[in-house]
Amino acid sequence: MTLADRLRVALAEDHAPVLLPGDLPGLPDDGAPPAPAAVLVAITDRDDPGVILTRRTETMRRHAGQIAFPGGRIDTEDENATAAALREAEEEIGLPPAAVTVIGPADHYLTGTGYGVTPIVGVIPPDLTFRPSTAEVAAVFEVPLAFLLDPGNVGEASVQWEGRARRYYEITWRDRRIWGATAAMIVNLSRRLRWTG
Repeated sequence: MTLADRLRVALAEDHAPVLLPGDLPGLPDDGAPPAPAAVLVAITDRDDPGVILTRRTETMRRHAGQIAFPGGRIDTEDENATAAALREAEEEIGLPPAAVTVIGPADHYLTGTGYGVTPIVGVIPPDLTFRPSTAEVAAVFEVPLAFLLDPGNVGEASVQWEGRARRYYEITWRDRRIWGATAAMIVNLSRRLRWTG
């Protein structure tokens, strides 16, 4: 069975998204509907697959310096979440859409900052050369999928945010701190992708 086949089977299995107990992500205080967004979870097709992540530049208005999947808002000209994720990945890291074998959407995630994010899982060839957008992306790197799937590598923490304690997941790989919505989407995805062999 190919990596793409295994991913399709994993995404087809039904289960409830994973959330920290007592910390359901909420809508903004003004009650506005979540802004639709999409990210690309690009998994490299190698014997030991990896996941492509980025570190945002320190000059970004939101989430500066944080680790994230390539992605962003779904624009009106985007046909759907998949189109948005592929467009954003091309804009942010120079990943050609034709290089991505799209598997499908993973669990929708509502962030505390008011975004409704659809992670789109795709398989890409290994060892591609990325061309990060200097305005948005400070670094592109690959984390072993097996590391992300290991629950022993996931911790929980909390921070005071907008007057209350917010709990979040945190994963540290080498000198990279993956936390917040990105880590939560990884935890959700790990429930589907945890396999042996």
